[in-house]
Amino acid sequence: MPHATSRAHDEAAIEGLRADPEYAVAYLNAILEDGDQQELLMALRRVAKAFGGIPKLAGKAELNVTALYKTLSPQGNPELKGLTALLKAMGMRLAVAPLS
Repeated sequence: MPHATSRAHDEAAIEGLRADPEYAVAYLNAILEDGDQQELLMALRRVAKAFGGIPKLAGKAELNVTALYKTLSPQGNPELKGLTALLKAMGMRLAVAPLS
């Protein structure tokens, strides 16, 4: 039964991200600040689902759909060019901020 619970949680998270794009930005920033690469890839998959899905975003970002699925897989290793294109397709950008 844990699979059903995690799936329900995942869908609820995606709905929240879809409903509030600023929450999506804060969510990704929190992962970038405190998470590891696996957590970042999972977060990007959730946000991508919320923003229309991988095929739609791959088209907007002019990326190969299969390559984007592979990049965002648990074993993925995103390159900066693809990551910035994906974020741009979602209306976001990568930024650097000073440590406070």
